[in-house]
Amino acid sequence: MATYDLEEQEKIDGLKSWWEMYGTVVIVVVATLVASVVGTQVWNRYQKQQVEQAAELYASLQQIDESDDPKKISDAAHLLIEGFPSSGYAPRAAMASARASLEAGDKQAARTRLQWAMDHTKENELKDLVRLRLAGLLLDEKKYDEALKLVESKHSESFSSLYADRKGDILTASGKFPEARVAYQLALDRINAESAYHNIIQMKLDALAETK
Repeated sequence: MATYDLEEQEKIDGLKSWWEMYGTVVIVVVATLVASVVGTQVWNRYQKQQVEQAAELYASLQQIDESDDPKKISDAAHLLIEGFPSSGYAPRAAMASARASLEAGDKQAARTRLQWAMDHTKENELKDLVRLRLAGLLLDEKKYDEALKLVESKHSESFSSLYADRKGDILTASGKFPEARVAYQLALDRINAESAYHNIIQMKLDALAETK
């Protein structure tokens, strides 16, 4: 019995020595693991709440957008852009605000919003759409070089006809008619012949037929 007690005491003493040497490390590791698990759960919950709040704000913006009140639309969009800039809703809010600003005659505000949307969206097709609208705004402002640079940027195949058509508009406005004809022809080649827009592009091309 005494031998058994001695062996047990040696084990206990060994454990005490081991704990004195490594106990702090064990506590830190366990605490780190617990904090990591809890932190991940808290972060995921926070992210979910952010998405839900952004969605609610965007739904409100859509309702306000129907009022065609530029000030209300701009204010609602501002809340979403400032509060949830990394959400997928923020670039869409910026686009809605740009449209409202443009209808109100504030081209500078519209351009600022479109630029923000293009810089912050992570969706390629949305970026293509914003770039196209921004190029149209620059065309209206007679900033042909800037507009041309945008439509010559890399874009998805689904936008190829629209980009070529917008390029034709820019080249026509800047007096580069031969290049414009090439752009319009490319737009025609890449759009469905049954599309109503096909006829519009064809009319533009026909109008340039006698232009040198």
